[in-house]
Amino acid sequence: MSDTTDIQMQDLGELQRRGNTVLLRFTRRFAHPPEKVWRALVEPEHLAAWFPTTIDGERAVGARLSFRHREDMFEPFDGEMLAFQPPSLLEFEWGPDVLRFELEADGDGTLLLFTDTLEELGKAARDGAGWHECLDRLAYELASQTPPWDPADRWRVVHAGYVDRLGPEAATVGPPEEWESAHGEASGGG
Repeated sequence: MSDTTDIQMQDLGELQRRGNTVLLRFTRRFAHPPEKVWRALVEPEHLAAWFPTTIDGERAVGARLSFRHREDMFEPFDGEMLAFQPPSLLEFEWGPDVLRFELEADGDGTLLLFTDTLEELGKAARDGAGWHECLDRLAYELASQTPPWDPADRWRVVHAGYVDRLGPEAATVGPPEEWESAHGEASGGG
């Protein structure tokens, strides 16, 4: 593993439970101002570099949204904008999950607090690895660089860490068959 991979593995998300609610929480610091990070969260040309789907719909609270995976291996799905407060808060339904992005100025950079409220515990390791890989790509996008790894390979590397960290009950749901057909079978649990 490269030094870059080792450093990024230190950014593993945390699993939290609040009653029956399962949350994956990530904290990332970027050496860029909140306005730049915000643009990467909402502008299609930046989203294409790191977010797994398109986000179509008005950027306003209550707006209906639709999402389409860029590889078109999954059916499009819908959601709703729950909060939109530029440049500090973005929250929306993403299919059955709720994604929340909070930005705070942190010196000359930005602290991103990202929370995925999951529909079920069993997919926490799978989704944790997926969001980890996406947030790694976001860091490269903000730095105007290309990641030195393939996204599917990166997912495999971090997935094993999430299975170990979150435990077997959080790894009962693996990647969809369509993903495995396109990228090869996953390893490391789930």
